[in-house]
Amino acid sequence: MPRNAARARSGQARTSLYQDITDKIIAELEAGRLPWVQPWAANKTTLAMPSNAATGRAYSGINVLILWGAAIDHGHGSPSWLTFRQALGLGGNVRKGAHGVTVVFADRFTPSDERQRVAREGGEASAVLFLKRFTVFNIDQFENLPQDIAPPPAPIPDGLIAPQAEALIAATGADFRIGGDQAFYSPSHDFVQVPRPDAYFEPINWHRTALHELGHWTGHSARLARDQSGAMGSALYAKEELVAEMTSAFVCASLGITPSVRHADYLGAWLDVLRADNRAIVRTASAASKAADYLLAFRRDAPAAAVAA
Repeated sequence: MPRNAARARSGQARTSLYQDITDKIIAELEAGRLPWVQPWAANKTTLAMPSNAATGRAYSGINVLILWGAAIDHGHGSPSWLTFRQALGLGGNVRKGAHGVTVVFADRFTPSDERQRVAREGGEASAVLFLKRFTVFNIDQFENLPQDIAPPPAPIPDGLIAPQAEALIAATGADFRIGGDQAFYSPSHDFVQVPRPDAYFEPINWHRTALHELGHWTGHSARLARDQSGAMGSALYAKEELVAEMTSAFVCASLGITPSVRHADYLGAWLDVLRADNRAIVRTASAASKAADYLLAFRRDAPAAAVAA
C-alpha cells in the first residue's frame, strides 16, 4: 500500500474512533440525562431589619431594600453590616474577592451665603439636603471579627464529610471556603466556595460539588495552567466545566465516594461541544485525568499515576 494511502487510512481510523466515542457519550446523554437540579437548598435569608454591627444603628428607607436585596442575592445569613474601616477598627478584614454594597445617608448642610444672609437679615437658615454614599459589607464577608460581632457558624455535624475527602481537601492547601448558597471557583482570587454539606438535600452530593470546584482549582496558572478565560456560555467555558465534572467523577471514584446523582446527568449542557468536535471528549477526559491525578497526589498513600496507553 502506498505510504500516502496508508497514512490517510490511519487518519480516517483515528477520526472514526473519536467519532465512535463521541457518539456513544451523546447517545447516553440524550437517552438518560436528567434536567439540572441544584442539589442543595439555597440559604433562607431572614429578612430582619438590617443594622450596622459597630454602632447598632438600624438602616432605614431605601437602604433597607438595598440590603435586603443584597442579602437575598448572595445568601447572607446575617442582617448586620460594616464598612471596611469599621471592620479594620474591630480587627477584622474583608475576605478576598468579596464585593460591598453601596448605601446612602441623607444629611443637610447650610451654604455659606445662606449663613451670611441670615446674619444680615435674620430669620431661619435654609439647609440643603444631600446624600452621602458608603460601601458596606455583610459580616459574613469578613474574617477575624470579634465573636460578639460575628459569632462563628455552627459546626458541621459529624459524618457529613467523608474523612478521605476532608483529608484530601486539607492536604491540597487550597483556600477552600464552606458556606453561603453558591458553589464556584474564583480564578482571579484563587479560592473555592461551596455551601455547607448540611444544606444539601442529600449530603453525600456535597462531595461531587466540592471536588468539581477543586477540579477548577487545578487549572490555575500556578498548577496545570488550563485556559480558564472563557465567558459563561462560551465553548471554552463549557469545556472547562466538562473537565471539572469529569475530575469530580474520577476523584469520587478513587476515594470510594458514590454520589446519588450520576455525573453523566450533568453533562447535557455540553452536548453542543461534543457534537461540534468529535475529539473534545477525548481531550477533556485526558485533562480531567491529569487534574484528578494532581489532586490525588496530595494523599500520602496515593498510588503512582497510571501510564497512558
